[in-house]
Amino acid sequence: MTEIKVESELPPSVARFVLHWGDLGGQWGVNRSVAQIHALLFISDTPLTAEEIAEKLGMARSNVSNSIKELLGWRLIHRVPVFGDRRDHFSAEADIWEMAIKIAQGRKAREIDPAEEALRLCNEEAAHDTEVSPQAREKLAAMLDFVTTMSGWHDEMLKVPKPALTRLIKMGAGVTKLINWRPGKGAD
Repeated sequence: MTEIKVESELPPSVARFVLHWGDLGGQWGVNRSVAQIHALLFISDTPLTAEEIAEKLGMARSNVSNSIKELLGWRLIHRVPVFGDRRDHFSAEADIWEMAIKIAQGRKAREIDPAEEALRLCNEEAAHDTEVSPQAREKLAAMLDFVTTMSGWHDEMLKVPKPALTRLIKMGAGVTKLINWRPGKGAD
């Protein structure tokens, strides 16, 4: 693993977490600054103002403001009123499950739902287009079925109580015993 140089007023482990979360954000398609601010607010013991965030992370105030707007849009952070201070203070969702759910919902709304709608439209158009081969129609239908199934599964999983979902996830591949599936048996 590459050593990261940490020059910050933050404790080294916190600074490292913020830097790594920022790098991961970039891999997830989220601006590095947005991810770093989210990490800082998540790990912070107290709500922070935009000015404090900018100072702690060495970012331009305008970058912090834009990143805060994005995080508010994802519902990953919220404003926290502080007596005697008119400035906005921000805090991140502390419940990791809620954070994961909000991220999953946001990604589904931005990525999966539009893909599903586009596939529906493509299937409808292909059904009436004589230039589209039966094999191409079949592939489009299979793709729509897959995306619709995964979208429905996502929505169903959000209804499962967290303790039950935790147990289900911890079962890992053992969950296949519940559906009596074995390698080589095939899928239903």
